Amino acid sequence: MKKILFPLLFCFPLITMAQNIDRTKAPAPGKAPLIQVGSPVKYTLANGLQVFVVKNTKLPRVTASLALDLDGFTEGNKAGLADMSGQLLKRGTTTKSKAVLDEAVEYLGGSLSTSSMSASASSLKKNFPQLMGLMAEVVLHPALSSDELEKVRKQTLSGIESNKDDADAISNNVMKKLVFGANHAFGEITTTSTVNNVKMEDVKNFVATYWKPNIAYLVFVGDIEPEAAKALAEKNFGSWAKGNVPNLNYPKPVKPAQTYIAIVDRPASVQSVVAVATTVDLVQGSPNVIPSNVMNNILGGGFSGRLFANLREKHGFTYGAYSSLSPNRQVGIFSAEAAVRNEKTDSSIQELLREINIIRDEKVGDIELSRMKNYLSGQFARSLENPATIAGFAYNIARYKMPADYYQKYLTNLASVNVQQVQDAAKALLNPGQMHIVIVGNAKQISKGLEKYGPVKYFDLEGNEVAAPSEAKADVSITPDVLLQKVVTAVGGTEAIASIKDIQLKGSASLMGQTLEMSQTIIKPGNSVTTMSMGGMAVMKQSVVDGKYSVSQQGMEAPITDDVKEGLDESALLIPELSYITKGYKLKIVGAEKVDGKDAIDLELTTPSGKVSHRFYDAKTFLLIKTAKSQEVPGRGIVTQQEFYNAYKTINGVQVPTEQLIDMGQLKINIKYTDIKANQGLKTTDLK
Repeated sequence: MKKILFPLLFCFPLITMAQNIDRTKAPAPGKAPLIQVGSPVKYTLANGLQVFVVKNTKLPRVTASLALDLDGFTEGNKAGLADMSGQLLKRGTTTKSKAVLDEAVEYLGGSLSTSSMSASASSLKKNFPQLMGLMAEVVLHPALSSDELEKVRKQTLSGIESNKDDADAISNNVMKKLVFGANHAFGEITTTSTVNNVKMEDVKNFVATYWKPNIAYLVFVGDIEPEAAKALAEKNFGSWAKGNVPNLNYPKPVKPAQTYIAIVDRPASVQSVVAVATTVDLVQGSPNVIPSNVMNNILGGGFSGRLFANLREKHGFTYGAYSSLSPNRQVGIFSAEAAVRNEKTDSSIQELLREINIIRDEKVGDIELSRMKNYLSGQFARSLENPATIAGFAYNIARYKMPADYYQKYLTNLASVNVQQVQDAAKALLNPGQMHIVIVGNAKQISKGLEKYGPVKYFDLEGNEVAAPSEAKADVSITPDVLLQKVVTAVGGTEAIASIKDIQLKGSASLMGQTLEMSQTIIKPGNSVTTMSMGGMAVMKQSVVDGKYSVSQQGMEAPITDDVKEGLDESALLIPELSYITKGYKLKIVGAEKVDGKDAIDLELTTPSGKVSHRFYDAKTFLLIKTAKSQEVPGRGIVTQQEFYNAYKTINGVQVPTEQLIDMGQLKINIKYTDIKANQGLKTTDLK
């Protein structure tokens, strides 16, 4: 026992000291250190090309990045020219076709990319000199082929079409145009029309005008000696002729006289994308950038931001709410965004503006400020582990004329930020009385009451102001029973419907650029098989045959729930309206809506299992033109699937839609039936 007594007595003072520590309080931060940021080796070639080299031998790889010192381009009625030109650079050279170039890069195990203002190449050290040669050939001697331009044009147009169904992309486009102005480089929107206006001569002029070495930086990062990098730069880019580049300075955008609401109507939306935005006078490297960054991160920079805590954690309006702050030499931008349920659009705007007002009018707490500075300090420290960070620092210092010791003093300057500076930054940058509030959503469901935030205006997908959407009118005399009778009559009547014992529809389905075979067979009573296939192999198949249900996708069977059974039972009915009353559906006419410019009657259906969907009938012809069904998808919120029906054709006296569009947001399936046959004497054994 005596052998144990000595160490216990020795430890006693330490135990006593530990008991006197208040563990409810975080320890006070120590003095922020000056960071010893490594400086890259710098060279300037005779043609003005500035070269930075950051040696790092952890991996036997080298990356070279070439960047033009430009802020953007005004393209007018040819918006998209710069991006298309950037894509074309890597699509072949004067001596190599795209296929040959791609094969050469792949053979070296490297990567090569280009954009409107940059080019980059990366590979293992031993292959890098050859890859560098290919990069230089792409920049200095691009083929700029007309055939490749048409391929880029096709891809760009496809992206534009896809974005028309992406509420976030719509919001971003319209917000930029309204905040910066249609004639500002940052406010131009690439459209189908502007892309089609781009000619090969425009591409050649763009490259010849802006791709000059005297406004470019070439940055090497990796396992390469500075002298070797300089030699590669001289060998590959020394002959690049310098030239005069237009001075790209743009008029400063004018803020709105008062905050206003800009609505982009998307009737199919069950969520609204809300963005509050304004221009800011904030240049990278200026003294107020660090306090402004702290302010923005406290407001909405991430999961710990006030916007996230308010709109998601407190109110449950959204899966996430964030803000961003982007400095720029021309003009910066602040924005706060959230995707919220339609019925919470008004409340969400109120809370977004409320949080902006609070951070302007009230000083942040010391603990909140300390936590954010600690977080940003750690983020900065972690970034130093990447050698590309050092190169990025050098690039920023050169481009923005920042003090040479800006990053060495970063942590010290961050630590010195106080609550008054945070409030001053908010007051200087954020004026709730001069904001653009852009909402992409169902105008019919969200517009009421928004005028209290300012004038309400309407815009199309390209940011052009339009008249408020006209409201469809519903005939108040029509009840669900009367509507269903009119629908049955419009389709062909009960006798014609009853005369069809089986029907088979064959055609094609277009999905993400792929064409698949599509077939649907219905055999009364209550049997149906729908198949989407490629090369004879079923990609998707759903069926109900002799009371047995099945849904499979690429050979994988899906679970059969009551909801799935109800859907399959409905698919086995030529005219499902005949069964809605007899099978216990709850029916309600909830109003009218414009569908592809037509007034449509909105019939709400609630199935026996409680699932709600909507069917829209043309108010003049009473033919079905759209269905809509929403469901909660983990991680994505509420997702709506819409189906549009067109091109009706009479088959044995019954009107059958031969074209169908299944719209699931960014995923669309276009179905066209070209071969329709009825009463072939099919039996259920033919479906197995």
